[in-house]
Amino acid sequence: MFNKITYPVYHSGSGWHALLPARAPRQELPGSPRARTIVVGAGYTGLATARRLAELEPDQEVLVLEAGCVGEGASGRNSGFLSSMPKRPRAGPHGSAEDEAWRQMRIYQAGTAWLRDLVQQHGIDCDWDEQSPRFSAAATEAGAASLKGTLAKFRRWGVDCEQLDRDALRMRIGTGYYQFGYYAPRNTFVQPAALIRGLADSLPRNVRLAEQTPVLRLEHGRSSRVHTRSAVYECDRLVIANNGFARMLGLLRDRMFTIYTYAGLTAALSPEERSKLGVERKWGVIPAHRLGSTLRLSEGGRFMVRSGYSYEKELSTPQVHAMLSGLYRNRFPHMASFEFEHVWGGATAVTLNGGSFFGQVRPGVYASVGCNGAGVLRGSTQGRLLADLMCGQDSDLLSDQLKLHHPNWIPPEPFRAVGVASVLAMERRKAGAER
Repeated sequence: MFNKITYPVYHSGSGWHALLPARAPRQELPGSPRARTIVVGAGYTGLATARRLAELEPDQEVLVLEAGCVGEGASGRNSGFLSSMPKRPRAGPHGSAEDEAWRQMRIYQAGTAWLRDLVQQHGIDCDWDEQSPRFSAAATEAGAASLKGTLAKFRRWGVDCEQLDRDALRMRIGTGYYQFGYYAPRNTFVQPAALIRGLADSLPRNVRLAEQTPVLRLEHGRSSRVHTRSAVYECDRLVIANNGFARMLGLLRDRMFTIYTYAGLTAALSPEERSKLGVERKWGVIPAHRLGSTLRLSEGGRFMVRSGYSYEKELSTPQVHAMLSGLYRNRFPHMASFEFEHVWGGATAVTLNGGSFFGQVRPGVYASVGCNGAGVLRGSTQGRLLADLMCGQDSDLLSDQLKLHHPNWIPPEPFRAVGVASVLAMERRKAGAER
């Protein structure tokens, strides 16, 4: 649930984070109450912005304030998919839907290359994997038709995908639940909590990171004043990178809302159980419908199911466990158990049209928020480009980013809650067996 201030308080810890060794949160608060730049949020976006600012301005200090512990926030609670395929491209003032698709692919591919370099340079042990297949799969006729439409678009854009029928999918992932799918290239899998921790622990020396330091309130004038529990900091430039919770600080309230999604991770499966999940050693499945279930067989033979949505409030852990176990059983009834070692929720920011806000909110205040569940790659790339924008560093990639569509207006409460509830109910009916 939300606490009454600015950040989420989760019912349970992230399963990905629980697999890692204990880590002491960093508390690198500055001696002076004034900083050149403050970044709110130490997720993928915030850390990318801080890293790039530190590179461009090596004589300036950057302060990053994180409400919780790095690895336990939303950045360590996702499925760990980094896909450089286009996401909901559409025509606009800068060209056709195909033009936007190409812009997205260039941005995501550059972001993948940048993250790959950081992982290699700093020896970040996050199970970085560009070889295992990611499938898109449909359980219904409507889902299959949707995937075939997407597949046709990919091929027009020069992306060659392998088409798979039910038998081919059964061989690859061990279930006949899906009737149609395709294998999409340009995908990377990571252990998300390990990646975000590695990025935090390899920041340049002129970046100070203060975890467990939530921002409670902002004041804007000729400079920005940032209120925390223990101090008030003043800065010339403020970067908002806490995704949906920017609204709780008074920013972009009419552009996004928060949705909770849920995941369960099994214990390491026995070799016998592991063999029931197909011939691929590791794999992932993206559903045909956006309210469908994401699956992943990860490093060490752990199986993940991610599904379910709730508006602005987290479901109870028993509810989530029962839901995810049922979805697991539906797809793999031949498994010996449908229990999870870890079950957790995570908050993500959603916009009506899938666009992210990127740029200047007001003089001296910048934001990159509204990831729509694609924060690892989108957030990392946009955070880096936001720093370029702040420092006047022009590039073709930044030009691509500035041409992407921004979020549409969303009505205020209580109309928003009624509208979102209606849309979710309708989409659940449409999803059907894709859930």
